[in-house]
Amino acid sequence: MAATLIDGRAIAQQVRDQVAADVAAFTAETGVTPGLATLLVGDDPASAVYVANKRRACVAAGIADLHRHLPADVAQEQVVAHLQELNADPQVSGILLQLPVPAQLDATLLTGLIAPDKDVDGLTPISAGRLMQGAPGLRPCTPSGVIELLDRHDVPLEGAEAVVVGRSDLVGKPLIHLLLQRNATVTVCHSRTRDLAAVCARADVLVAAVGVPKLIGADAVKPGAAVIDVGINRTDDGLVGDVDFDAVREVAGLLTPVPGGVGPMTIALLLSNTLAAARLQRG
Repeated sequence: MAATLIDGRAIAQQVRDQVAADVAAFTAETGVTPGLATLLVGDDPASAVYVANKRRACVAAGIADLHRHLPADVAQEQVVAHLQELNADPQVSGILLQLPVPAQLDATLLTGLIAPDKDVDGLTPISAGRLMQGAPGLRPCTPSGVIELLDRHDVPLEGAEAVVVGRSDLVGKPLIHLLLQRNATVTVCHSRTRDLAAVCARADVLVAAVGVPKLIGADAVKPGAAVIDVGINRTDDGLVGDVDFDAVREVAGLLTPVPGGVGPMTIALLLSNTLAAARLQRG
């Protein structure tokens, strides 16, 4: 029997609707409108599209759009000054520095300047430390979206064997800790993993987030497993994930498509994080 497909678009819309209702209630109770400051440096077309989508989603959820756009040749100290202003601005609940930034800028330094309670991407060292220790804080959006998809389909995580393919700071590493917090037994795979398919085939929950088109084939999937494909790869055949969709669909129990799986969840969880940040700043 073919896998049940996880409709990320539908679940993301449910999350966004709930955030909009919660934002309205928060504003009515406190008189404060949560605000998201997106900071776009330069004119990269893909980044401009991503930021525009985030801004539209904010407005639809009742979150104030506090966007700033800086020229591509901006100096590092000017970006630092903007981030410091946003950190100090009480109208700004969350700050998102759109990556990548132009080559003359130090993205790691700039990201690290964002106040942890406004770090809606969950990427600062303090946010990462809070996640690793299980302390309260803002979590990265895409890994949180993966957990949300699994929860919405009642996938049991406690005691489950989970395999994460990819160890990036954006997805793989934070997802490992989110799964551990749910008492899954977690294995992380990467480019040096021996016999990748055999390791993956043990997984009750398999997450592919490595950026290699169709890396995960049917031989790497345990029958009935939940398979989450985070990869988005542009090929001559269009967008494909890290999972060989057609082959794996015949083996897996649950499967996310690309596009339409994990992708829509990222913005939905960004909105949720912005509201959570506003609540943090209210104490």
